[in-house]
Amino acid sequence: MFFAQDPIQIPVLPDSVPSPKEEWQMLKSLPFDEFIDRMVNGLVSLAINLALAILVFYVGRFIINKIYRVISGILLRRKVDASLSTFVLSLVKMLLYFILIVTVIGILGIETSSFIAIFASAGVAIGMALSGTLQNFAGGVLILLLKPYRIGDYIEAQGYAGTVREIQIFHTIISTADNKQIIIPNGGLSTGSVNNYSRADYRRVDWSVGISYGDSVDVARKAILEILDSDDRIVKGMIEDDRDRRAALQEEADKEAAESAPDVEAEKPKRRSLWARMFHRKVKKKIMTWQEEQAEKVRKLLPKTDGTPKVYVSSLGDSAVVLTVRAWTRNQDYWGVYFSVNERIYNELPEAGINFPFPQMDVHLNGRLDTAGNPD
Repeated sequence: MFFAQDPIQIPVLPDSVPSPKEEWQMLKSLPFDEFIDRMVNGLVSLAINLALAILVFYVGRFIINKIYRVISGILLRRKVDASLSTFVLSLVKMLLYFILIVTVIGILGIETSSFIAIFASAGVAIGMALSGTLQNFAGGVLILLLKPYRIGDYIEAQGYAGTVREIQIFHTIISTADNKQIIIPNGGLSTGSVNNYSRADYRRVDWSVGISYGDSVDVARKAILEILDSDDRIVKGMIEDDRDRRAALQEEADKEAAESAPDVEAEKPKRRSLWARMFHRKVKKKIMTWQEEQAEKVRKLLPKTDGTPKVYVSSLGDSAVVLTVRAWTRNQDYWGVYFSVNERIYNELPEAGINFPFPQMDVHLNGRLDTAGNPD
């Protein structure tokens, strides 16, 4: 059997949203008291939303700073590469601020879905307008992945040379020798040539020494080689042998320092999970051993580099015989060796009978002389 039921009341929706002109006409048709009441309610609602939005903004900014510090501390404790840390921190900060701004806009009563849709639709136009900025962002990602340089490296690129201080999302900051801060876009750095002076642990130092014609080249060569041989920072033979020798000396010095240090109560090791202990003891040790074995095999296959100091006659100049002096040293000792050997060459070569020429000009006068022998 069927029972009669009350018909379901379906609300009738307006065919279209009233335009601002129609709304204004409706407001004009309202009584004055009702109009004032609506205006007061609207202003009160707007003031509450505005106050709430300001409060959320400042609270959100406080939370973002806290999150930024927590992530920074985690990356520092994990000993993450400094270049990757600065990139991740700047990216996280931008994303969090974007979320905060969208939240504040939603509190003010603006439809966030439409805002995001508008933002997405304008993304193509913004991307075309900011193609250079997006290229810099992609360049920053490539720099972090390929690592052509890191924080602390001394590089030369885009006509500037300095030490890398920060690798940001869109640019890299380098500090010159006179402490100028240079900001270089990442796009050009990722696609252009970069001269990284810090990548290799040994560098060759070159000097050009001019001696007078008539002086003995063999005597000058012997004096210069004695200067280089007396400097312990300069490689005397193969670079690989010098690297091993210095590593052994450093290890011995560290061992002596540890033995001579006062007894300090050993810190209790931090408790680690079972998986971490298993991974550390078994897998990690095997991986490190295998990597060392492979690196040692590669080193044995590569030919050794001769770093013995050498002195050549490079050119016969207008007023000097130019000698080229070449020696190898560690990267961190480059400028110290260059300046000290320059000074010693200037001070010690004259003691060996070697003279440094300087440009001279002979002037010959042709003319008649008077009875006293003077020219007219």
